[in-house]
Amino acid sequence: MVRRMAEIIGVRFKNMGKIYYFDPGGHSFERGDMAVVETSCGIECGEVSMVNRDVPDSDIVKPLKKVIRPALPEDIARAKENEEKEKRAFDICLEKIKDHNLEMKLVDVEYAFDNSKILFYFTADGRVDFRELVKDLASVFRTRIELRQIGVRDEAKMMGGMGICGRPFCCAQFLSDFQPVSIKMAKEQGLSLNPTKISGSCGRLMCCLKYEQDTYEALFKITPKVGAVVSTKEGKGMVTESNLLTGELKVQLDKSPDSPSISVILRDIKVIRDTKIKVDQAQEDELRQLEE
Repeated sequence: MVRRMAEIIGVRFKNMGKIYYFDPGGHSFERGDMAVVETSCGIECGEVSMVNRDVPDSDIVKPLKKVIRPALPEDIARAKENEEKEKRAFDICLEKIKDHNLEMKLVDVEYAFDNSKILFYFTADGRVDFRELVKDLASVFRTRIELRQIGVRDEAKMMGGMGICGRPFCCAQFLSDFQPVSIKMAKEQGLSLNPTKISGSCGRLMCCLKYEQDTYEALFKITPKVGAVVSTKEGKGMVTESNLLTGELKVQLDKSPDSPSISVILRDIKVIRDTKIKVDQAQEDELRQLEE
C-alpha cells in the first residue's frame, strides 16, 4: 500500500512553543525564515523551525492551511514593533494589577500580529476576579483584552532559566509539550525521593524524568532490580544496588551475609527471581503535589 505524502513546513510563534504544520504553498523556506500564516487566532507571523519536507498524510491534522506569504520587510518590522509594545503593555498591566490589589503574578504579554487583541498571561493560587482589570486595560489600549491563567510549568517555559543540572530548562530549550510525570518514574530511575532533588525550579517533577523513561524501561527488561535473587560466579545472592546505565550490580552473597556486597556486571550473572520496584504509599502521598 502506497502512503500518501504531503509537503509541509513547521512554524513556531513563540521562542520554544509548539511547532505547527502549514502547506508552504509552493514557497521554499530556510530555517529561521519568517512566514505569515493564518491560525485559529487570526493572522500571525512565525519563525520557520522545520524546512520543506514530505510527511505522511496520517501525521497531519486536516485541513492543512497554506502559508499566506513569506514575511515581507514590513511584516518583520511590525513583529519587532509588537515586541516593543509588549514591553510597555507589561509595565502598564503591572501598575493596574497593583491598583486593583489583585493576587496574581503577570508572566508575559503577547500582541496579536494585527493588533486585534492583547493576551496577558498570569499565574495565581486560585481564581481571580479580573473583570475590572480587563475594563481598565481595554480603556488604555483600545483593543480586545484577554487574560489567561497558566500553570507554574508554563511560567517556567516562558521565563526560562537554569535547572539544577546546570543547563537551561528543557521546557524552554526543546520540549514543545508537557507530558505527565510520576513519582514512580523517579523511583524506577533510582533517584532519591527528596523533593529538592527530583523537582525543577517550577516546583513540579523534572521533565527529564519523562523523556528519559523509555530508555530506563528498556534497561529494566534486562537488569535485575534491588531485591532480586541472582546467581554469580561467587555463588547465589541478592542484589542490593543496581546501576541501570552502567550495568553494574552489588550483590550480597548468601554464603557470606556479614561480608560487604561484591561488584558484578550484568553479563556475568543469571537471574533466579526478579522483584518489583515499590513506592511507599505514605511517601507517594506526601510527594503527590509534585505531580500536579
